[in-house]
Amino acid sequence: MSHLDQENQDEKPLDPVMEGVRRKMIKLQLISGGIMAVMFMAVLVAIAYKLTRSDGKQPVAAQTTPFLVPSDQPLALTANLPAGFKVVSTSLSGNQILIYGETASAERKALVLDLSVGRVIADITLGGN
Repeated sequence: MSHLDQENQDEKPLDPVMEGVRRKMIKLQLISGGIMAVMFMAVLVAIAYKLTRSDGKQPVAAQTTPFLVPSDQPLALTANLPAGFKVVSTSLSGNQILIYGETASAERKALVLDLSVGRVIADITLGGN
């Protein structure tokens, strides 16, 4: 206990010059902290703005009329693929199927089959690597 009492007794008030410096330092800390808080809020507002704004372009409608499948039977179509075509992968989007594969001559192709018209609407040859 005597050690704590001695510490309290040793604390003397600062001289007026040092008290002025201490007050200026506290004021400087408060000002810089306020500026940092305002800048942090500005960054958050900028991020929120970028996430919520639209780029002004209207989304392109992939299909104007709905694709209807008969309720009494499933849709039956035959896709006429090139002879020797090896299917690597397929993907479905709306009423279109992308068929990716290779021909017998090792040529890579992507075929787009549209279910609403029942035929291949695009034959894309892929080149390069």
